[in-house]
Amino acid sequence: SKKVFVRRTYKMSRFLKDTKKYYKYAIYSAKSKLQSEVASSYLNWLWWVLDPICFMLIYTLIFGVVFNAKEQYFTVFIFIGLTMWDFFNKTLQQSVKIVKNNKTIVAKVYLPKYILVMVRMFVNGFKMLISFGIVIIMMVIYRVPVSFNILYMILFLFTFGCSTIVAHFGVFVQDLSNVINIVLRLLFYITGIFYNVETRLAKFAPWNKVILHCNPLALLLTSARKCMIYDQT
Repeated sequence: SKKVFVRRTYKMSRFLKDTKKYYKYAIYSAKSKLQSEVASSYLNWLWWVLDPICFMLIYTLIFGVVFNAKEQYFTVFIFIGLTMWDFFNKTLQQSVKIVKNNKTIVAKVYLPKYILVMVRMFVNGFKMLISFGIVIIMMVIYRVPVSFNILYMILFLFTFGCSTIVAHFGVFVQDLSNVINIVLRLLFYITGIFYNVETRLAKFAPWNKVILHCNPLALLLTSARKCMIYDQT
């Protein structure tokens, strides 16, 4: 057990050392990718604002009006779900083939593979922060009490863990991207983006909490809503 502890301590120290060493590269690469995305666009960075707003309006119309959703502050409720899902979904999908897509770099110089994942997280995280800025504005409009419990959100750690796993196996399994797309499509509907997953699963008690914890993304999304909208920890 002592050898295992020493080995894990060494790996963690190396992880922290490499992260500190290549952190500036990750920031620079993320900035370059963000600039290239809007280089040939007429509205430039405004698309990062218009895109989430348009999707929010579409889903609010479908689920809020057509399906008559009853959740309190439904527009804010659904926007938080879409914002977090979009960050997780894009980062995970882009991570599957991230090593192969950057093989010219990793084959010539030493670069920890998880740095490539961090670059995508910085890109998608920047867009998520813009969306959360819109969420804050909407919360003010709807007079939703703002709480400092928002600081408890840990979506980044969960996304980083899942993305590094699929990035590793994506090198060896050619069809993993197709499998991930199917799994994510299923998660999109069972994570509770358009409804309160705790309320809907209440009829399955006492198994509802077990089902909820089997889907960590649903747990994180529900927790984020509790922090931001309902002033809970």
